[in-house]
Amino acid sequence: MGTQNSTVQATRTSIAIVEALVRLDGAGVTELATELDLPKSTVHNHLDTLRDIEYVVKADGEYNVGLRFLKLGEYSRNRLKIYDIVRPEIDALAEQTGELVNLSVEEYGRGVYLYLARGDEAVHLDTHAGMQVHLHCTALGKAILAHTPEERVEQILDMMGMPSRTEQTVTDRGELYEELETIRERGYAYDRQERLDGLRCVAAPITTSEQEIVGAISVSGPTSRMQGERFDTEIPDALRDTANVVELNMTYS
Repeated sequence: MGTQNSTVQATRTSIAIVEALVRLDGAGVTELATELDLPKSTVHNHLDTLRDIEYVVKADGEYNVGLRFLKLGEYSRNRLKIYDIVRPEIDALAEQTGELVNLSVEEYGRGVYLYLARGDEAVHLDTHAGMQVHLHCTALGKAILAHTPEERVEQILDMMGMPSRTEQTVTDRGELYEELETIRERGYAYDRQERLDGLRCVAAPITTSEQEIVGAISVSGPTSRMQGERFDTEIPDALRDTANVVELNMTYS
């Protein structure tokens, strides 16, 4: 990443406006200017430029992101070898468990959801492809951190912190390191209502033949179903089996 002195402020402003449009689910110039604490003239100029190159659309006085971003997102996701390999396995696991199954990778210190598949009983959550989350409060994130070099883990925690999402969130670095050691030993990670109340998850890492972490897959469900032998044994075993298939396909495809 470049330093502050080597970056272009106009680019930062345009991206901030685009992200605000997503956050606000569309907005007018005045609302954007208030949201970003920018002059309305500045916001208007950036929006005009973004419309001119077809990255922003306008309807009934309100701006929103254009479909041109879809092409970029699809390219970004498809360039990752893991995506095409893991997708059919995630679909099969969702059908097998009936729950929500997710694929996530780490980028810039955050977990990014790449793909989700819903089983017949899957809960509908806030998660979607492209969503970013902190790593310390999800099973996916902890599975990734457990197989990330310690120096990099330190960098991520220094940069992102360990904010509390629920009363169950682990916010102590020492406690997290102990859990990461346990995850390495048993081969999977748990999220016991640490990001969302009422939700439990199990995740398994996906590594290369050189044991480098490339992502993680998880099964998420309500606490009412994610308990007992199903939570402790059945789902972890299914996840590890799926991860093993993915790792073999990555190695020999």
